[in-house]
Amino acid sequence: MPQPFASVVSSRSPTDEATLVRRRTLIASAVAAAFAAPFGAARAQAFPSKPITLIVPWPAGGSTDRHHRLLAELAGKNLGQSIVVENKPGGGGTTGPGTMALTARPDGYTIAQYPMGMLRLPHMQKVPWDPLKDFTFILGVSGYTFGLTVRADSPYRTFNEYIDAARKSPGKIDYGSTGVGTSPHLLMEELAANAKVSLNHIPFKGNADLTQAVLGGHVMAQSDASGWDKLVEAGQLRLLVTFGEKRTKRWPSVPTAQELGYNVVSTSPYGIVGPKGMDPAVVKTLHDAFKKAMDEARHIELLDQLNQDMWYRSGDDYAKWANETFAKDKVLIERLGLAAKS
Repeated sequence: MPQPFASVVSSRSPTDEATLVRRRTLIASAVAAAFAAPFGAARAQAFPSKPITLIVPWPAGGSTDRHHRLLAELAGKNLGQSIVVENKPGGGGTTGPGTMALTARPDGYTIAQYPMGMLRLPHMQKVPWDPLKDFTFILGVSGYTFGLTVRADSPYRTFNEYIDAARKSPGKIDYGSTGVGTSPHLLMEELAANAKVSLNHIPFKGNADLTQAVLGGHVMAQSDASGWDKLVEAGQLRLLVTFGEKRTKRWPSVPTAQELGYNVVSTSPYGIVGPKGMDPAVVKTLHDAFKKAMDEARHIELLDQLNQDMWYRSGDDYAKWANETFAKDKVLIERLGLAAKS
């Protein structure tokens, strides 16, 4: 006579039950691992699966904004996702990347331009971020052509005339820059020290508001990158001097500060960074998309318009350069008397 079902189950020993449970657990684990591996790989390969934000720490309309908007457009096409430029001016170009380092997730969806001020401001005042440890360096991109411009009706027709005026009226001849600790500020302070004159520095948030102040007669001169190019060619501004190693192709009649004997050369290289702790695979994806964008004809044409040179560096080389520059600029800032008081 057949036994009831309950009797069949109960006939198993405790040892048999434990073995069955272990076997089922092992099978379940193996199945989960088999499904998890391709799913994880798919997730890693899916980047980017949504738009990326590129923080440009300057107002819209300046040379840096123009440059990064085109780069974002070209790199976005390479990635298959749009890259949205978000202007976050302030702090001499440090507010945007600094805020990103403190608040953004290191998932590749928030990146930023990294100007030279990031390596200088920490020597001049306390900041809540570390310029080296709190960032992932993705790639180096370009550098600027800096110049000093005045309004077309300015009494200063040459750079030497501008400096002579400062010599006759110490502290009364002013100039504006894109902020304290930026290259346009420090190169003028270095030049003033070499020329043994005192200039009055007026900081602005970025190119656009600085240019409007010069055109409106609120500041005598503008130390800035070549966002003034169209206004110089339109005859609204006069370019007195540039700060490269040699004269520019676009304005060959304008002398360099070096050839005038002021011993100042500056190009202020910059690149793109993300928060610290980014996945190397995501960094490579971003690097490759931006590097391909840099090599495209439209980008090269824009660099020519801005009179900028390519300054490509891999992420590792960019990080090495940043470390070396941070140490070197500490010496410059101390020499100019701009270092933070301990």
